[in-house]
Amino acid sequence: MKEIISLFGNRLTGIIAGFTGLGLEPLHGSPILWGLGGILGLLSVSSVWIWGLAIARPERDWTELQLRLRSWWWIVVIFDLALLTQGWLATVLFGLLSFSALKEYLSIIPSRRADRVVFGWAYLAVVFQYIWVQSHWYGMFLVFLPIYIFLFLPLPMVMLGKTEGFLQTAGSLHWGLILTVYNLSHLAYLLLLPDQASLPAGGQGLLLYLVFLTEVNDIAQYLSGKTWGQHKVVPNVSPNKTVEGLIGGVVVTTILSLMLAPWLTPFPAYQALFLGGMLSLTGFVGDVTVSALKRDLGIKDSGRMIPGHGGILDRVDSLTFTAPLFFHFTVYFYFHGSWLA
Repeated sequence: MKEIISLFGNRLTGIIAGFTGLGLEPLHGSPILWGLGGILGLLSVSSVWIWGLAIARPERDWTELQLRLRSWWWIVVIFDLALLTQGWLATVLFGLLSFSALKEYLSIIPSRRADRVVFGWAYLAVVFQYIWVQSHWYGMFLVFLPIYIFLFLPLPMVMLGKTEGFLQTAGSLHWGLILTVYNLSHLAYLLLLPDQASLPAGGQGLLLYLVFLTEVNDIAQYLSGKTWGQHKVVPNVSPNKTVEGLIGGVVVTTILSLMLAPWLTPFPAYQALFLGGMLSLTGFVGDVTVSALKRDLGIKDSGRMIPGHGGILDRVDSLTFTAPLFFHFTVYFYFHGSWLA
């Protein structure tokens, strides 16, 4: 049965590639197909459920829930496209994600009119960061933003001759680049990790594992908090975050991490347990960190790009913390220096 599903998936991607010219990557066996099928199945069941609620209880307003679900369909379709396509198109899609997140970030932080020139250099840095990803230049990928751009960006700011607000702009800009570009670019690099025997589903499996667990953790924390939440974790930053919600997210994410690891990753049970806890806790930290940013700026959402969810940053806040940690954990334990040069 698994061989039939795998063959069907590879044939399907080959047919799509022939029509679109995208060069879709062959799927790494049935785990990816089962994973994608499971996600689409959950969305389909949720759609029917919400449709039934709207009919059964027409007196209630289900608009926000319907918008959220519709947005999830678009998010999943775009993610599936990135997962199935060959390196260059996936890199472009993740590059657009970083560009959009950075643009949204720069639109909400306080800035001077003169800073627009410096922002142009920041956008150009996005292009170069993803060029290093696509070219597999691991060393430059690691140091380009945290070192070279850190050293370069103050120069055009100094040349403008405006010192008032210099520190605020320099700090805000570099922090935003790390958050939205550097950290998220690790998602794209996961797909480009070289195949080896220890990876049952290749880089595709690693990316699916990371994104699925991070998003499930967000949902589990939200539902657990709504159901049992009584004790606030950081009430001055995110009043809806509770200890019960955090514990629920950790438990659900850790169990799923352990269950999915043999199918999608090379991690033994003890590493899967550790990763489940790490992803849930760091995802929580990423979420409340962006919440602190928005509260400091006096805004509820970072934007309106995703109906029902807010902005890009509202949706990827957890991934900005989980992606680099998961990537470097995997590289440290399962890859050697020969391919990193």
